[in-house]
Amino acid sequence: MSGWMPGCPALSMCRGLAALPITCLERAKDLKTRLGILLHKPELGHKAGSSSKLQLGSRRREGSAGPAEKGSSEHPLENLLASSMEMRSGEPSGKVKEREERGKRAHRDSSQEVLEWRESFDQLLKSKSGVNAFHTFLKTEFSEENLDFWLACEDFKKTRSKTKLASKANRIFEEFVQNEAPREVNIDHETREITCKNLSGATSTCFNEAQAKTRTLMEKDSYPRFLKSASYQDMTKQAASRGTSKRPHT
Repeated sequence: MSGWMPGCPALSMCRGLAALPITCLERAKDLKTRLGILLHKPELGHKAGSSSKLQLGSRRREGSAGPAEKGSSEHPLENLLASSMEMRSGEPSGKVKEREERGKRAHRDSSQEVLEWRESFDQLLKSKSGVNAFHTFLKTEFSEENLDFWLACEDFKKTRSKTKLASKANRIFEEFVQNEAPREVNIDHETREITCKNLSGATSTCFNEAQAKTRTLMEKDSYPRFLKSASYQDMTKQAASRGTSKRPHT
């Protein structure tokens, strides 16, 4: 028995679709697919919008730092430098800066000292760095024994023990004063004889005359050449430039 029922709307629709061309059916399927995609897009857009709002909200929460946090990030470079100074030295940055300031003051003092050497030979001999610079210069002229003898005499005067005084006196005489001494200083024969006699009863003054003659020789001969030397001229230029750079601008 046939299941067909006259007037059935479903059967009429099936027959109507069967009568349509195949191309029409394919277009209908394509439209259905596109319609489904369009219907799903608002849902995707809603999800994307909500996620972006969540991200924006989290960024705003991160950006709303307290006053203490903001203050720590206002000067990141200074904080980084201070931290690195503390890590390298193991000291707070304040102590490091204080030590640097002391170094700068000492540098300025040394610059002034270099300029004072040209004021007098006494100023040069009072300065430890001045004596070193002068000694280096005398080496270039092969006459450093004069300064070494003068320094040995200065040290000799500070000796308090009589036993040490006698032994030191003999050693200085043999090294610098006697004829054909390994480092013989340029003094006259009379001064040499007086110094030799003084050794019999060595006192802290037994080299005074020989030391004075050697000092006068350096002051009148070597010292002026030192002031004109290229090495000292360079030192004075550097010292003067440092002093100028420290003056306040008007």
